[in-house]
Amino acid sequence: MHHPSAAGSLMEPRTEVEASRSRASLGRHVLNGLLLCTGDMEHLDKYMQGKLFVLQLSMWSLRGVSRVILANNPLSGFLILTALFWASPWQVLLGTLGVLASTLTAVIMGQDSTEVSGGLHGFNGMLVSLLMGVCSSAGDWYWWLLLPALYGSAACVFLSSGLSSVLDHWDVPASVFPFNIIIILYLLCTGSDNPYFPHHPATPLWNMEPNDTQLIVVEQVVRGIPLGVGQIFACEALGPSLLILGAVLLYSPLLAVHALLGSAVGTLAGLSVAVRHDSLYSGLSGFNGALACMAVGGIFFTFSWKTHLFSIVSAFFSAYANIALSNLLGTVSIHTSSHVCMKLQQTVQIDIFPCTCNQTKNMHQLLNLKQHIQQNISSKSRTIMLFVSYLITF
Repeated sequence: MHHPSAAGSLMEPRTEVEASRSRASLGRHVLNGLLLCTGDMEHLDKYMQGKLFVLQLSMWSLRGVSRVILANNPLSGFLILTALFWASPWQVLLGTLGVLASTLTAVIMGQDSTEVSGGLHGFNGMLVSLLMGVCSSAGDWYWWLLLPALYGSAACVFLSSGLSSVLDHWDVPASVFPFNIIIILYLLCTGSDNPYFPHHPATPLWNMEPNDTQLIVVEQVVRGIPLGVGQIFACEALGPSLLILGAVLLYSPLLAVHALLGSAVGTLAGLSVAVRHDSLYSGLSGFNGALACMAVGGIFFTFSWKTHLFSIVSAFFSAYANIALSNLLGTVSIHTSSHVCMKLQQTVQIDIFPCTCNQTKNMHQLLNLKQHIQQNISSKSRTIMLFVSYLITF
């Protein structure tokens, strides 16, 4: 006959073992669930096949939102919209209408279904509407601004379709050409004194305030590094910027690291040429560097120590190019649009390092890379054509 205390002592280790196994199983389930939310979430595309058009349109639009920051994840797009709503409900309304207008226009025009479902026709529209809202001096909830925002977002699809057929001959991706063209034309057609669509006049980054002898606040400069990531979406609040960085981290930790690194490099470039302090503090000096560093080090090229170093060089180049163009266009009160310097950098360098097969598969529509380059165009002339074609954007 067993003593009750002995039986109890035998049950306690078993209970602890079962509890440990239960915790380990729960941890594995949580980890597997998180992994399903990372990367491109291709399994979601298969699940959405045959669903209601409204649901599919929502997913396509969320992918278009994430494409702005070189990601391709609908959950990342949702987090970015949440961050924008946190920063400004008016801006998230403009961005949402812009991405919906451009995506619906692409569907109506019968654009390639793979490009539409991948969000490749949505990000230009979102960028156009966001920049129109940021540049506008009429304030929030100026409903007349919806007219040029919706029209410009839809026009991006027409420009993208037309430019692609021309630029394909030189292996140049249309990418953000439509956004750049639309926003610059809008700013040129309107002005700071326009009675219907006024916008803030742009000033060169070297244009200091009179008698500005204040020392740079190091804490605010450091704070401007994560703000540089948020400025990709024209967001200059710290909390929303960190949430946007979290959305990038969800898609790719490597991409998030390069985003912060590139923003830091861009801020350093701004310090080296003594740009305005508010440009350093708000993250405007860092966002182009972040984009270039992400493109080279985290997305389009095989990651190695060479590409990592090259991503830093690219960030410096893009940051200095952004400063130069801001000074040039600021003299005529025109804002430099985001992504211009990054796209110039990434397309000129596109043949230097090989892409991995997986990366090419994930981003082949965005880059529009061809497997066989036309034989009648040399590598040198192609590089020159790439550079000249992007200068035409201005």
